[in-house]
Amino acid sequence: MGATNLFARNHDVDGKVVLITGAARGLGAGLAKRLAVRGAKLALVGLEPDELAKVAIECGPDAMHVEADVSDWDELKAATDAVVERFGGIDVVVANAGIAATGFVRSIDPRAFERTIEVDLLGVWRTVRTTLPHVIERKGYVLVISSLAAVTHAPGMAAYAASKAGVEAFSNSLRAEVRHLGVKVGVAHPTWIGTDLVTSADQHPVFGPLRAAMPGPIGKTYPPEVAIEALEKGVLRRDRTVHVPGWVGALKVFRTLLPPVVELGGAIAGRVRKADSAALEDIAKRGAESSRPVGPGGAASMERRH
Repeated sequence: MGATNLFARNHDVDGKVVLITGAARGLGAGLAKRLAVRGAKLALVGLEPDELAKVAIECGPDAMHVEADVSDWDELKAATDAVVERFGGIDVVVANAGIAATGFVRSIDPRAFERTIEVDLLGVWRTVRTTLPHVIERKGYVLVISSLAAVTHAPGMAAYAASKAGVEAFSNSLRAEVRHLGVKVGVAHPTWIGTDLVTSADQHPVFGPLRAAMPGPIGKTYPPEVAIEALEKGVLRRDRTVHVPGWVGALKVFRTLLPPVVELGGAIAGRVRKADSAALEDIAKRGAESSRPVGPGGAASMERRH
């Protein structure tokens, strides 16, 4: 669903080594289980080692897990070396690890803003740079998880939107760089998916209601299975782009028009003005907690940073 290259042939992942970052929960865990059923050897990389271990058990004997922070060069190298030592190489890399901090630029905790950039953008770059020699050796595939936020830049999501727009641009450049080496590169743009990250963000007293006011399909939350199925197909076909759902691809065609539409929509309803004041009040009550990255993954990432 929502992937390009609809007539591309599938690549058998039976016996192939697939490294997935951010595999403890959400889309990373779900995709790992899907590919395990197809016979892939799974390397699960991320924080929350207990959760990683549970996913690895569900993926069967041909799965391993390694605790590593994608923003840390040394930990990524150690994880990659461990995977290659166990499986002999890497065929597919899914750069999925990501966090999200909600908050307006003028009031968000700077540490939360910068940690989002570190994980969501620099973490992708470091993951790809570390694993790419092995993917090149096997003429494999790299799939980077971007977001609808790369296309629609909503208020209160500056760090996340900037990161996801950055990884889309990164993926497009990378694709052209490694094509002659036989490596395919894809970028996925899921909309709001009902993972821990999104459901936790929806509980924020200021930004949950702001998102709930988003009109039409742009504000709709889709079940994780919709995205997992699309990502699975993307890996099998080594697609250039994966849109979840398909209308995200159409929206990208009109991306030049979207920023003024978003800006005008927020101004007319007065929602941003009210949320801005509410955010300042929330920060006065809760301090940095008001804008720290949401969900268990975000908490683990901030804890690791310190």
